Amino acid sequence: MFKVEDFQNYGKEQFEQCVASATSVQHGIQAIASAYGDYTKKSFEDTKSFVEKLSGVKSLDKAMEAQTDFARSAYETFVAESQKIAGLYSDLAKQAFKPVETMVSKFTPAAQ
Repeated sequence: MFKVEDFQNYGKEQFEQCVASATSVQHGIQAIASAYGDYTKKSFEDTKSFVEKLSGVKSLDKAMEAQTDFARSAYETFVAESQKIAGLYSDLAKQAFKPVETMVSKFTPAAQ
């Protein structure tokens, strides 16, 4: 037989898990926003440096070399930052679904 206290405890437990999940999601979103901001700042600074370097170039060969170096560096930075941000999104998804996992595991019978 179920008791009222059981339902109250269950409701309280679910509320606490929901609050914990919301907090972890908030921290995850902040980390993602910070990573995007850091990448944008670095990209802007790298582009500014490239333009300054390009403005001082006297020959076409040196301009092409500077462009090639910039493109290579920009691509490598993009790939590295994309992987970092993808990892943050993955962590966020895992944290967001953790309460659902816990709730489902309580109602799923144990494997025998």
